[in-house]
Amino acid sequence: MMKRILVVEDEAGMRAGLAEVLGRGGFSVESAATGDEGLARLQRGGIDLLITDLRLPGMSGLELLREARAAGAEAPAIVITAHGTVEDAVAALKLGALDFLQKPFSPADLLHLATRVLGERAAADPAARRGDAPPPRRPVVSRDPAVLRVFEIAESVASSRAPVLIEGESGTGKELLARFLHERGSRRSRPFVAVNCAALPRELLESELFGHERGAFTGAITRKTGKFELANGGTILLDEVSEMEFGLQAKLLRVLQEYEVDRVGGSAPVPVDVRVVATTNRRMRELVDRGKFREDLFYRLMVVPLTLPPLRERRGDVDLLADHFLQRYGSGHRLSPEARAALQARPWPGNVRELEHTIERAVLLARGPVIEPTDLQDAGAAPPRLGLDSLTGLTMREMERRLIVETLRHTKNNRTQAAKMLGISIRTLRNKLAEYRQRGEPLDAPAEAGI
Repeated sequence: MMKRILVVEDEAGMRAGLAEVLGRGGFSVESAATGDEGLARLQRGGIDLLITDLRLPGMSGLELLREARAAGAEAPAIVITAHGTVEDAVAALKLGALDFLQKPFSPADLLHLATRVLGERAAADPAARRGDAPPPRRPVVSRDPAVLRVFEIAESVASSRAPVLIEGESGTGKELLARFLHERGSRRSRPFVAVNCAALPRELLESELFGHERGAFTGAITRKTGKFELANGGTILLDEVSEMEFGLQAKLLRVLQEYEVDRVGGSAPVPVDVRVVATTNRRMRELVDRGKFREDLFYRLMVVPLTLPPLRERRGDVDLLADHFLQRYGSGHRLSPEARAALQARPWPGNVRELEHTIERAVLLARGPVIEPTDLQDAGAAPPRLGLDSLTGLTMREMERRLIVETLRHTKNNRTQAAKMLGISIRTLRNKLAEYRQRGEPLDAPAEAGI
């Protein structure tokens, strides 16, 4: 039976163009110029898919979705917008929208999306879609309003398949948030597959993501199933997606548009049903402006953008997190008031991960049940000390830079040792140094050219 689509769009030319393309794609198409007209048609029933602009005269697209759900119309929806915000995305997804299309887009993109949505609805397993098992509870160790708001938004969109882009410095908990999205959604019983896009060169990453056929290249002695296929029905985490080479970004964009992958050396695409969550510790908008990241992929990934603040901006969580890690690693240990004050005074360039490593190390070094400031230092090496007078009037960012530079000076530019003393990864240290160079900030440690 021919599927029936309702297009609600106030621009006559756009409305006619979308109807023509969808009609040529084999669908029966009806149109409405306002939200009120669209709601009246939905209430009569028989609509398999609603496609609505977000901005409409009178009743908006969001109000149309809300009124339609209140009236019992359960047709899935695709929202079109040129001015979408995070709040709009969250509200639409909570009201049942399955995906967003941002203007400008090609009519073919909409046709592919409509075909995929209606095909999946017909083939979906109702029990799997309901998610019969209750979602697991994962504690969010924070009292910071900004962090709690991020997790609130994440829970609201957890069951959607709309892509999510999580931005934040290294160590802020981006993977924790990605797993929270998976575990709170309807895909929680299906695979969660994580891929580090910064860890592999392009040739290996392409094969890792999309798979390859036997004989596709030298050494391909068997077929390899890619991570997208392994994550079918579930969630794939693209960690540090900003490090993906430009040429490979086009292939990822096609997966997000078509929901099918092309194995390296393959002869036909393979359909996949995957929710994509991407993370980055870079400023993506800047990368796009510099031509280092595709703008169309950027907008496709950030249907729901989430940003985790650094630990230096959520000082109220330092004590809370320290106690949490003491419970995990300690055996009746507690922090002295002086140790708590020392933790509060640190700039935490490695964020929550650095704090966790600091507490774990302190538990091992402590000579008794009470952890003192000396126990918070790295074994075998005292961290560099910055005079109080030299810190007065500095921003937290400048304090962080000074600490990193002084630590490199202390270790005679040994980045491995410096990263260990700072409680951060080598990659985080490299990224911080690259960020300072990009901003033109001095790196006055020895042998600067080798940093």
